[in-house]
Amino acid sequence: MAKTVVSDLDLKGKKVLMRVDFNVPIKDGVVGDTSRIVGAIPTIKYVIEHGGKAVLFSHLGRIKTEDDKKELSLRPVAAKLSELIDKPVTFVPETEGAKLEEAINNMNDGDIVVVENTRFEDVVNGENVKRESGNDPKLGQYWASLGDCFVNDAFGTAHREHASNVGIARAMEAENKPVAAGFLMEKEIKFIGGAVNNPKRPFVAILGGAKVSDKIGVIDNLLDKADHIIIGGGMTYTFYAAKGFTIGNSLVEKDKIDTAKEILAKGGDKIVLPVDSVVAPEFNNDAPTQVVGENIPDGQMALDIGPKSIELFENVLRDAKTVVWNGPMGVFEMSNFAKGTLAIGKFLGDLTDATTVVGGGDSTAACNELGVADKLSHVSTGGGASLEYMEGKTLPGIAAITDK
Repeated sequence: MAKTVVSDLDLKGKKVLMRVDFNVPIKDGVVGDTSRIVGAIPTIKYVIEHGGKAVLFSHLGRIKTEDDKKELSLRPVAAKLSELIDKPVTFVPETEGAKLEEAINNMNDGDIVVVENTRFEDVVNGENVKRESGNDPKLGQYWASLGDCFVNDAFGTAHREHASNVGIARAMEAENKPVAAGFLMEKEIKFIGGAVNNPKRPFVAILGGAKVSDKIGVIDNLLDKADHIIIGGGMTYTFYAAKGFTIGNSLVEKDKIDTAKEILAKGGDKIVLPVDSVVAPEFNNDAPTQVVGENIPDGQMALDIGPKSIELFENVLRDAKTVVWNGPMGVFEMSNFAKGTLAIGKFLGDLTDATTVVGGGDSTAACNELGVADKLSHVSTGGGASLEYMEGKTLPGIAAITDK
């Protein structure tokens, strides 16, 4: 079902409440990676250029105590947004009350206000009340009362039912006020939803990461949809155990070996496993390495896919028309075990006649490190959200946006 988008709305003179994803790394008051802020700018610019008043809501980190609030204010994020968008941004150090209401009521068309971290509402007067993350309906109603329409551009939180996304949306709809997707949200729906549900073929999914348990839902959903499912990363070795290979000291989920056997039986030739691995005697970037085949020797642990596996995966991907990738091929944070992940990222960047969609922190980091992100069709901003979307789950943040 197509969703209402911000470009469908009449924004002139309207107070436009926007849920953005400004959950960015901050150290000593300085914003690190700005990609999530940059990702929201096209929608923010559209709102203010069409005469709207942009009121931005976002969470930042997790608030469990009053002390957490000192380190997790959105003030430096508001300052960074002002710098990136080259326009004044008003920061309101409140999540509710007279100061916030006054700041919004005093806005002129084209102004931008950033509201304090929505998760400050999870701890009130020292008590852990989770008003935001628990989707307190009164909080959602209050925030909704501050605006004329709601635009959700935070795909990264779409799998969570919070007051600042689902709560505001429901309260808005109850008052017949418009609820729309921002351009970033629209792109996520188009590329991830489109790739999984209506792919051009051959359709290849690449799934990596440490645990089979994290990806079972995705594999189950894709077995009937993908032409091939490439498995990499630590979860490989649970599949190896299911096939009777020796795995040495490699990561394994013993309680998921039977599940892996079922997946292999159901998937047959669709499932493509590595045929060699880079192993080391310990989990250390400086440990001596060797490349071995499908049986991992005693005393060794597999930490990356080997060169024959890279070649095999590239051959499977060569003719693909749709590729979805989530999860690294090895211990990407260690340079000596990042080669498999980087090789896959580079290959995808060179696929010119395919829709390529990447999600998950390490996969995204690999594409950014290689400088190929702009060559891909879409790099998702939501790790957990993109994974659940690939599982075929209904994401509450998307469901709450008005259908066209």
